[in-house]
Amino acid sequence: MSDIAIRVEKLGKRYRIGQRERYQALRDVLARTVTSPARRVSALMRSLSLDGRESHTGADSSSIVRRPSSDNYIWALKDVSFEIKEGEVVGIIGRNGAGKTTLLKILARITRPTEGYGEIHGRVGSLLEVGTGFHPELTGRENVYLSGAVLGMTRREIERKFDEIVEFAGVKDFIDTPLKYYSTGMQMRLAFAVAAHLEPEILLVDEVLAVGDLEFQKKCLGKMEEVSKGGRTVLFVSHQMNQIRRLCGRVMWLDAGRIRMSGPTHEVIGAYEAAMASGRWLREQERPDAPKAKARFLQWEIVEPREEQPNILRTLGPVTIRVIIRVDEPVQQGRHRIVLFDSDGQLIWGWVKGGVSLPPGTFEFRYTFPYLPLRPGTYNWNVTLYDDRELVDTWYCVPEMIIATPNFQHTLDKWNGILNVPSEFVIEEMHTLPVAGAPAYEEGNRDEQ
Repeated sequence: MSDIAIRVEKLGKRYRIGQRERYQALRDVLARTVTSPARRVSALMRSLSLDGRESHTGADSSSIVRRPSSDNYIWALKDVSFEIKEGEVVGIIGRNGAGKTTLLKILARITRPTEGYGEIHGRVGSLLEVGTGFHPELTGRENVYLSGAVLGMTRREIERKFDEIVEFAGVKDFIDTPLKYYSTGMQMRLAFAVAAHLEPEILLVDEVLAVGDLEFQKKCLGKMEEVSKGGRTVLFVSHQMNQIRRLCGRVMWLDAGRIRMSGPTHEVIGAYEAAMASGRWLREQERPDAPKAKARFLQWEIVEPREEQPNILRTLGPVTIRVIIRVDEPVQQGRHRIVLFDSDGQLIWGWVKGGVSLPPGTFEFRYTFPYLPLRPGTYNWNVTLYDDRELVDTWYCVPEMIIATPNFQHTLDKWNGILNVPSEFVIEEMHTLPVAGAPAYEEGNRDEQ
């Protein structure tokens, strides 16, 4: 008996540029289900009619059937092949637009491939985006049962896990409220809880650990570790390299819709971070059939203080970092945002600048901080550029920033906070009670840290 959980052969997915799907209410779904047989008959009749017209018009048939130009299409995936064994936890990394989410959607049977195929052997649970498998018109309770049924669970199985799901998601007070009134974080928490607790044999996860507050992110990470150690197969997409290192034994690097590298986690992440740090591969590997972006972030580095490795900081400050961006088309009404996350995905700091105008060319964005009093560890910058509310590019800067300063905090990790601030501690013996306007102490023992 084969131990292969997922097999993909020469998978490809092509999208038509500019095509969008409209939002559908529950009544639209039901109406389409009822009328679909009639629509199929109507489409067949039109097809037969066109065939007849083509046979009579000969060379002029192109005026009847218009086929879109290949210039209107983009290959999100091309010639992707791999196998994942039962019980493996495999990470997928790559720049935005590399095809990571498209791959998971095909495996989850949300999207059909244009060519090739993907086989899944086992019951699948997927958490690809907010509300996946949910419907906004139904309550949280109804969506739990709906999603569970989609995963192949019986009503009795869902009832057995229901209280645990609601408790994990933290939505007990809103469980009978329609999902459309939930915040984004509430929807994601409930979606993750259902996918993780209904015990699918194969779990597909896309950036779920980047949503929610720090407490919930830690719960998610703990649940993911529990799932991965329980013998279930996991395919995990994330921009957080520390999460990939912590959870995954093997990693696939997607670049421009193709597998650029696959192998042990430390080898693939090391190659990915080195390539992203250089910035050169972005120009070399630009997807030829991709629509031209207005601008792309290329690389980042610490320029002051300068170290042999430009992503390592050994002093508290002053600190200057820069991000290189290539602009191919003018940005007229730009808005630039930068945020800093710690290794747990907690937001540490954020800043935004509006009124950014950029002509074509290559520019550096510089940020100077008098101090960066961060506790030792790894951190991740995220930079984003909009033009008139349209997203131009967003990038989780790699390699991650490593803070290698001395630790000025408590020796026990549970008492450490976010900031790493040097302080001076003094013990003074008081000989008299303090009097207004008089010195309250004399020189005594002094301890610095």
